[in-house]
Amino acid sequence: MDPRSQKPGKPGEALADRALLGALFVLTLATGMVDAASVLGLGRVFTANMTGNIVLLGFALGGHHEVSIAASLFAIAGFVVGAASGGRLVRSDAGLGLRRALGLELVLFLAATATAALVVDRAASRPWLLVLLAAGMGLQNAAVRRMAVADLPTTVLTLTLTGVAADLFLKSGRNPRLLRRLGAIALMLAGAIAGALLLSLGLAVPIAAASLAVAVAVALAYSRRTEACERSGSGDAHQFHP
Repeated sequence: MDPRSQKPGKPGEALADRALLGALFVLTLATGMVDAASVLGLGRVFTANMTGNIVLLGFALGGHHEVSIAASLFAIAGFVVGAASGGRLVRSDAGLGLRRALGLELVLFLAATATAALVVDRAASRPWLLVLLAAGMGLQNAAVRRMAVADLPTTVLTLTLTGVAADLFLKSGRNPRLLRRLGAIALMLAGAIAGALLLSLGLAVPIAAASLAVAVAVALAYSRRTEACERSGSGDAHQFHP
């Protein structure tokens, strides 16, 4: 169903909510940084893109030993636990659940930053870093999925890129949500570039940068709550999105 057709009060109706869109764009930027840190700094394993991890796991099981089975399994397990927790948080109240999920994601990313900075033995810290980062991304995915904002999944761009290409030759001559789609693609690319560059300063640096991005998203999510409450208090209760 097209979220634009949903009635007011549904999570998808937040398409016009600038604070929510801003939070999702910032989270997309953070995703690029996190995967740069994990793929380049922790050895051919994704902590945001589970499609990539399933494929890498298949490579490892097929005998390509440069890919770690254990690393992929740690990341997948962390992601599943995070997504399950996030799904529980957003079950009854999408807006409140989003704020709580992003807050927990921030805590996990800060813990990962501290682990990367303080633990010298990378072999010992690697499983913990993978679980912390992947669990944070699982929380994010579950919460964002519940908000049902089209073309902004924040972690995968396959359908977003498909939308750009598939709608190129519409009879109307218009590509719906083109700027949003291109913005998401550009931000994930920018996050990956920034993460790769920051990695030269140490593994903790791109993770810290991703933590900062998530903190901005949390602030935007809470500002959205405040604005919604003000609209509700002024009599526009039908405009309230928790």
